[in-house]
Parts: sequence; structure tokens; C-alpha cells
Amino acid sequence: MAQSAALNLWQLAFVLGLSPLFAGIAQKCKELVASKRGPSIFQPYRDLRKLFAKDEVVSERSSWILRFTPYVVFVVPLVVTLLIPVLTDFPLFFAFVGDMLAAGFILAMSGFFFTLAAIDGGNPYGPMGASRTRMVGFLVEPVIIVVLFTVSFVADSTIPYIVQQHWVHPLANFFSASHVLLLIAFFMVILAETGRIPVDNPSGHFELAMVDESKALEFSGRSLALLKWGGYMKFTVLAIIFLNVLTAPWGLASTGTIPAMLLATVLIFVKVLVLVLLVVIVESSFAKLRLFRIQEFVGAAFIVSVTAMVMELLGL
Repeated sequence: MAQSAALNLWQLAFVLGLSPLFAGIAQKCKELVASKRGPSIFQPYRDLRKLFAKDEVVSERSSWILRFTPYVVFVVPLVVTLLIPVLTDFPLFFAFVGDMLAAGFILAMSGFFFTLAAIDGGNPYGPMGASRTRMVGFLVEPVIIVVLFTVSFVADSTIPYIVQQHWVHPLANFFSASHVLLLIAFFMVILAETGRIPVDNPSGHFELAMVDESKALEFSGRSLALLKWGGYMKFTVLAIIFLNVLTAPWGLASTGTIPAMLLATVLIFVKVLVLVLLVVIVESSFAKLRLFRIQEFVGAAFIVSVTAMVMELLGL
């Protein structure tokens, strides 16, 4: 029990401490691709420190939702971290509390409260961004459900640790056509859920074109820091699910010893870094889609996921 709790804390520290670094590396690489110098990879840490030191301004007409939402957005990715294999390939204390569907519902809860807070703030751009993100969410949810259905057909379970072991033993399962299509669909879900190009531009500052970023316009100080940090961790958690559960379920620690955990920490860091570079390539190769064309992008992800499910059911 004590060892499992210590390993859970190690995984929480990995997600909590390195998520801003992944965001900084992504931003730095995007600037380098655009032939710009760009900020330091540690700039997100400096931004968080600056925001935590600033005063917080909250409208007197807002409700408790506006004050409560930053803590929900910050805590939710940490809760999901306890359910998924971040650094170990063996289940820890909370491994069987919920499956991948439960993790999806928990992540959706932060989006639900964030949407309510954007409306509660009274800013005209907040409800606009909230409605747009809910539109994207409604389109993405069927893709996630089909992906989970396909995973359940393949691995006979949606528990992340069991699914992870299925792709490893035997290795032939990893190279099936349905698995490859599954990876493509889930990668497109990550781009949509985290507000990346081509669905949204996280570095855009034009209010009328903002999708996800416009919901945070009413927040400042500590609340804004928690929202940003929660966003960094959400991307990291989705990346870990994509990598450790579906794509490359190797490099995890098989024992709870310190050398094994240190090696797993380095390997998982490299794996997430590779995915970050892949996201940078995608964002640097495509332009942001117009609002009415987002459904085409998510619709393509849905078709890919359904194709993967049909191929798995028919044994193709």
C-alpha cells in the first residue's frame, strides 16, 4: 500500500511538474519553424509564477461557479492520472476505480464547469467561446465513444492497464489495421480537445476568432494560473493515454524500484516529447479551419473510428 501510494505520487509529480515544460517546448519549436527566436522553453513556469503573485479580480455579480471552476480544471487531470499507466505497467492503488470511459467523463466535467464559468463571467466573448467549445465537444464525444467501443472489442476491457498489456502481448495485435485507424482517430481527438490547430489556435488573441481561449478572459491572478496549468496537464494526460495505452505501450517500469522508475521517467518524457514534436509539425503544416469547417475535421475522425470498429468486428 505504501509503495503504491509513493508511485502514485511520483506519477502525479511527473504530470504536475513537466506539463508546463512540454507546453514551452511546443511553443519554442513552433517559433523556430516560423524562423523566429521565440521564448524560452521554461516560459510557462515564469508565467505561472507571475500569475500566482498577481492579485485576482472577480466580478461582484459572478457566482461561486467562477471561483470554483479553476480548482476543478486543475484537479481533474490529476484525478485521471491516478487511473492510467503513466510510469508503471502494473496497476497501482486506484487503477481499477474507473476505466477509460470514466476518465473521459471526468475530463468532460472540467469542460462543463469551464463553460458555465465563461457564461457566468458576463463577458460577451465568454459565452461565444463556450458555445463553440461545446459544439466541438458534442462532435468529439461520438468519436471517443466509438474509439472506446473498438478498444473494448479488441482488448475485452476498457481498463487502461489491461488495454496496455493487450497491445504488448502478442505484438501482432499492435500492427492490425483497426489499431492504426484507432490511433489516427484518437490523435485527431487530442487536437480537437486541447484546442490545437487546425481546430483552434492557442496563440491567437483575436477575440472573435477565439474558441477555447476566450473562456478565460474573465480570469486573472491565481485563477488564471490554475486554468493554464490545468490545460497543460490535460494535454499531457491525453498524450500519455495515447502513448502508453494505445500507441507505444513500452518503456514503463515493471517494478517499483527507484532505478526502474527513473528510467521509465526518462523514457516517457522522450515519448511525450516525440508526440509534442508531431503536434508541432501538424500545427505548422495546416492553417486554422473556419468555424463551419470544424465539423468536417471531426467528422473525418468519426469516419476513421467507425471504420476501425467495423474492421475489428468483421475481422479484417
